[in-house]
Amino acid sequence: KQRATLLFELYPDIKQAYDLTMSLSYIFENTNDKLYGLTRLAKWHEKVRQAGFKSFNTVARSIQNHYRTIVNFFENRSTNASAESFNAKIKAFRSQFRGVKNIPFFLYRLTQIYA
Repeated sequence: KQRATLLFELYPDIKQAYDLTMSLSYIFENTNDKLYGLTRLAKWHEKVRQAGFKSFNTVARSIQNHYRTIVNFFENRSTNASAESFNAKIKAFRSQFRGVKNIPFFLYRLTQIYA
């Protein structure tokens, strides 16, 4: 803790970036309502804009572009992690065979292995 305090005193930009990161994490961990989530994300986005850190622009832009689906997380706490995991398995399976020439057979094999 003392090292972080010293680091933050010497480099206030690092403290500001850390605070932005922690505040975004806090929003997702402690918000259970779409409206509050949307409001908090908008306020966070404004803080990012004011801070001027280019490294946060990608995250802020992604949230801005996909806010409709992102705010659903606040109500049911579900993510698309299982779909992403399944896609990774399919890509790994496909790469074992260096591409796919016979799509029906490939899909048949997938259903036999992962269904």
